[in-house]
Amino acid sequence: MFKKVIVSTTLCFALMLTVVFPVKVNAVSAESITAPSAVLMETSTGKILFEKNSHDQRPCASVTKVMTLLLVFEAIDSGKLSLDDTITASEHAASMGGSDIWLETGETMSADDMIKSTVVASANDAAVALAEHISGSEDAFVEQMNKRAKELKMNDTVFKNCNGLDEDGHVTSAYDVAIMSRELMKHEKIFDYTSIWLDNLRDGKTQIVNTNKLLKTYNGITGLKTGTTNDAGCCMSASAKRGDVSLVAVVLGCKTGKERFSDAAALLDYGFANISVKELKLPDDMPLELKVDGGMENTVKLNCDTSSKVVVDKGSNVEIKTTIDLPESVTAPIKENQKLGTLTYSIDGKTVKTCDITAASSVDEVSFGSVFGVLFNSLISL
Repeated sequence: MFKKVIVSTTLCFALMLTVVFPVKVNAVSAESITAPSAVLMETSTGKILFEKNSHDQRPCASVTKVMTLLLVFEAIDSGKLSLDDTITASEHAASMGGSDIWLETGETMSADDMIKSTVVASANDAAVALAEHISGSEDAFVEQMNKRAKELKMNDTVFKNCNGLDEDGHVTSAYDVAIMSRELMKHEKIFDYTSIWLDNLRDGKTQIVNTNKLLKTYNGITGLKTGTTNDAGCCMSASAKRGDVSLVAVVLGCKTGKERFSDAAALLDYGFANISVKELKLPDDMPLELKVDGGMENTVKLNCDTSSKVVVDKGSNVEIKTTIDLPESVTAPIKENQKLGTLTYSIDGKTVKTCDITAASSVDEVSFGSVFGVLFNSLISL
């Protein structure tokens, strides 16, 4: 009987511990990830879920093409580039080594095929051809890459070329790769290319196979880009989506391709096993309008943009609380989009998001001129 009591007590204590201290499923650690530098990010929120030497500056081989492709898709969005555009390979583009599609000087391909070659075959020559077509030269395009990196606050990054071939001073970090990967993933058209396993170019004369082997083995994989050079080792930015959870796992400097894919899969497994994403919504008691003192109108309608999400532990019954901070009334004049208050979301007393509550329209102050104008317009409309 005494032994049974001890066992029961021990089991109860263990259960209590799992409630107070939730156990992370498929836990990862700096030791279990072989890559010297790694990051796991939830992309809808940008929340970092795991990092290992995430800001170490390192070469990243063809993962560089994530930024190249970001500028390509931004050029498409702006109308500067069309998928039907004919791109001619220059002597410089055709001279690229490493992985390529063996472009010859003067050879032409559609922008669509050049993008496909860059994504699927990691073609260095196709990447340069795209860069030259958009910016006039690879150097000018690289300037744009570095400018965009600064805009995205990629503080660890300096690009020297558009394809990731080894070059002194061409460096980034796992953290920065996650940032530019997240930005590229906002252009959903990229997944039309990153999901291709096998395809053909030149009317079927050239076959290309995706360098991302996780396409065949990992549930939910959507992309994104691999890279391998002598200086960089085996690198990868792996994107995947299951339900509402979208992840990107970055590993830099792996010794082998097998370790690269294994590390990326382990990070993605950890994310999917342990987190869920909740959308922030307007509370039921959110006022639709606010009283206006001394205005040409008695009330002003309110706007509040809550288009945001938050990461929480999977399976937890977390409660997201809202706090509305608004005065009882505001005094005219009021300008459209003027901040009138705030809506704060919190979990366990910690603020996770603060949104501005703004005026949906302008409200003029009451004056003799404005009152006279209203009366005049009323009279002439009779």
